[in-house]
Amino acid sequence: MWIGLASLTMLAGLYLLLLVLSPVAGLPPTPGKNWNKPVEEPKLLEDRIYIPRLSLNMKYAAGGENVLNDALWHRFPDRGDPEKGGNFILAGHRFDIGWNPGETVRKSPLYNIDKMQIGDYIFADFNGRRYQYEVTRSYSVKPDQTEVEARSEVPKMTLYTCTLNGDKDGRVVLDAKLVKQFNPNDELTVNARR
Repeated sequence: MWIGLASLTMLAGLYLLLLVLSPVAGLPPTPGKNWNKPVEEPKLLEDRIYIPRLSLNMKYAAGGENVLNDALWHRFPDRGDPEKGGNFILAGHRFDIGWNPGETVRKSPLYNIDKMQIGDYIFADFNGRRYQYEVTRSYSVKPDQTEVEARSEVPKMTLYTCTLNGDKDGRVVLDAKLVKQFNPNDELTVNARR
């Protein structure tokens, strides 16, 4: 009986370890990879974010915190979006455990945000058009430092998530400047760097 219980406990522990480590499994992509390779042919049918460095292709939406279950959260749309400018604020989960490894990866889209580099591109599809942002700054703030969500006269994106120690510890923040708005006839490839 003890052997069976010990075996079951060990299997449960291994499975839990697999769940916890699953966001790391394929990410970040290996160094030396050609970051200029297009991710996919775009379909501008919905509001989406593409972060090639993180191999992230995900919806984003306004609404309440429940949006985070299936998308990045477009916080305070009245403060900005790609079309009208201002501070286009997006938030997402850093780490959220699921019932299986695939679910854990899906629920942890910004797990490797610390791998982003100054100069990396982030693409946003909004209202049928594509916008390109370039990361200009990466930093951490305490949970009560809400100035990252302030209005901005300059069009920019603020993307943030919790630290790996949780939301009580603080946030990891990326600032990105708008560098291009694609026209309908432009080639819409998604590349990570210049």
